Amino acid sequence: MWNIPYELFIGLRYLNAKRKQTFISVISFISISGVAIGVMALIIVLGVMTGFSDDLRNKILGAKSHLVISQHGVGIPNYRDIIKEVTTVDGVVSATPAIYNQVMLTSASNTVGSMIKGIDVASAPTVTNLGSIIKQGSLADLEKLSPAGLPGVILGKEQAMILGVICGDELKVISPFGTMTPGGMIPRSKRFEVVGIFDSGMYEYDSSLAYISLTKAQQFFNQPDVATEIEVKVEDIYGVKQLSESIEERLGIAYQVRDWMEMHKNLYAALKLEKMAMFVILILIILVAAFNIVGTLIMVVNDKYKDIAILKSMGARSFSIMKIFVLEGLIIGFIGTFLGIVGGMLLATLQNTYHIIALPPDVYYISHLLIKITPRDLILVIVSAISISLVATLYPSWQASQLDPAEALRYE
Repeated sequence: MWNIPYELFIGLRYLNAKRKQTFISVISFISISGVAIGVMALIIVLGVMTGFSDDLRNKILGAKSHLVISQHGVGIPNYRDIIKEVTTVDGVVSATPAIYNQVMLTSASNTVGSMIKGIDVASAPTVTNLGSIIKQGSLADLEKLSPAGLPGVILGKEQAMILGVICGDELKVISPFGTMTPGGMIPRSKRFEVVGIFDSGMYEYDSSLAYISLTKAQQFFNQPDVATEIEVKVEDIYGVKQLSESIEERLGIAYQVRDWMEMHKNLYAALKLEKMAMFVILILIILVAAFNIVGTLIMVVNDKYKDIAILKSMGARSFSIMKIFVLEGLIIGFIGTFLGIVGGMLLATLQNTYHIIALPPDVYYISHLLIKITPRDLILVIVSAISISLVATLYPSWQASQLDPAEALRYE
């Protein structure tokens, strides 16, 4: 037989009620269930917020770079020199030039506004994950001309659906920056052939972004050998703030350096605030379960009034009596927390495997609910649940320790 402290032994016996004390056992079960449900809900919600935030970050960085360098009000004619300078900075992995402008895309069936991006086909894949999100065609096709002599364009999946085009179809790109004539401004336009379709998983990008080669963009926008921005990939995506300040200081005040966190700070600030608010709200569920623990222990104390008196008469100290009921409450908290963790992990695994809950991607940026449970969140939930359970045991345990054995046994 295991040699365990008698306080723990008695606490376990009190949880396992006899037939005439079934009501106390039911209340104990309800207390355990309350803690388990609270812990499970907390794990799932924190996992959903973490999963949504991480998936959103991955999709943003799939089509966007970690840092973007631009020159105030103008393009960057010396972008090659800037790239050489930037790539010497510790923490920078690679850099690529790009031209970014707003245009109109016109097909045989529709017209949409779009952002068109001219990229260097050779260096762009070293900065972003663009190559992996292209589902039809390839980046190399941007450098080729069609049999009709047309340059290539890669469209987002949603944009292609809106325009009603597929690979091999033609469309017209119209720039608001046209040519001034005696009759007024004539918009600049050029025909392109769709050579690829990409799917970033973000409706915002898939419906409003198109890619052409850098040289074709320079020709179309009449900006020979000029880039409007330089995209940079770094080693530590969470250390971009310090790195951007270092690069900006090195390049001078004529250049602006923005990191991915800054460009999406409103979205990430909202997600962080929502995650904190949900944590506070769901902690209340565990607090409600803690009141069940308080009620359970008070009833056990009242039911075991004589037992406590006998233990004290046999020499048990007040601290030991208090310890019995603290351990009983903690056992309820531990069992409930364990069951909640198992339930939460099981639900998370089922959702991530079978995608039971689907979401509209144009609203939530993702097609299904993703639950990511991190060790940090798991530890936070366990510590919170056990701490609340411990606090809930203090008053009933103290009440039991103050019992006067002479008073309890007077009429026995």
